[in-house]
Parts: sequence; C-alpha cells; structure tokens
Amino acid sequence: MNPESVDVTAGLGGFLAFFLLAVALYFLMRNMNVRLRKMAYREELEAKGDAGQSTDDSPDSGEDRGDSPKHPDLG
Repeated sequence: MNPESVDVTAGLGGFLAFFLLAVALYFLMRNMNVRLRKMAYREELEAKGDAGQSTDDSPDSGEDRGDSPKHPDLG
C-alpha cells in the first residue's frame, strides 16, 4: 500500500489572513504610539503647572485638560 503524496499548504488564503493581521498590527501600534506621546505631553504640562512654572503665554493652562481647539492634534 503506497499512499499518495499530498502537499498541504496554507495557500493564498493563509497568506492573505497573515498579511491582514500584520497590517492591523501595524495600525494598532501606530495608534498606540500617538496616544502614548499625547499622554506624556499632557503629563509634562501638568508637571509644569504643579511646579508653579506655568506662565500666561503657555499653550495650555491646565483648565481644559487638552480638549481645547487650540490643539487639534491633542483632541
């Protein structure tokens, strides 16, 4: 009895599934980096405000916690 030799591979479907997962991971990591940078920036502003080093010409006085239209990239 000689069983037929059959190659089993993932094929195009497996490649597409893996590729889509990789693309999703890329966008998730990019989004996470943006959010971490925003959080670090806000913490830095709060630290400056807590230390009493805040001036009147500072971009954010701490009143609105970064939801100001002055900073559209922080919203």
